[in-house]
Amino acid sequence: MKAPLSHLALFAVQFACAAVFLYDILANLLGLRAAPISWQFYEFIEIGAVLGLVLGAVVSGWLLVRAITRQRRAEASLRLASGAFMQVLEERFDQWGLTPAERDVALFSVKGLSLSEIAAMRNTSDGTVKAQSNAIYRKAGVSGRAQLLSLFIDDLMAEALPGVPEHEALPRVQADEPAQA
Repeated sequence: MKAPLSHLALFAVQFACAAVFLYDILANLLGLRAAPISWQFYEFIEIGAVLGLVLGAVVSGWLLVRAITRQRRAEASLRLASGAFMQVLEERFDQWGLTPAERDVALFSVKGLSLSEIAAMRNTSDGTVKAQSNAIYRKAGVSGRAQLLSLFIDDLMAEALPGVPEHEALPRVQADEPAQA
């Protein structure tokens, strides 16, 4: 992520202000003497450095609050998108007329479990899960798991996600309706 120029300028101001105080401390500790300047000018430099550090702290705090707020919004959008994905799954399962057992198998399949893992979770044989998977693919009008997943991905990509402005969403693609069993 590229930092805006204003963030870099803020960093430079804070660094310069800190350098003023660091130089002052090191000059006193090491006994370094520079060309004398009037005490009023020296005070103005220190006041400027203090104001720069205070301004930097305030702006940094504001940027931190903004970043935290943006993160919370992104997390909320992700939760909404996750809920939207489950809703899309349920709608498609209803549209295809899947039985409760087929719904379980389809959900586990979408989650990436193997046939044997699904069979173990459902206390059935691998053959039963394979037959249910084939029934799901037939009802969905696809030939396998990859095409099944692509149907859901297409649905999600065609709709704007919660929190994403409409002009940033991908253009809607007209998908063919899956074959009904």
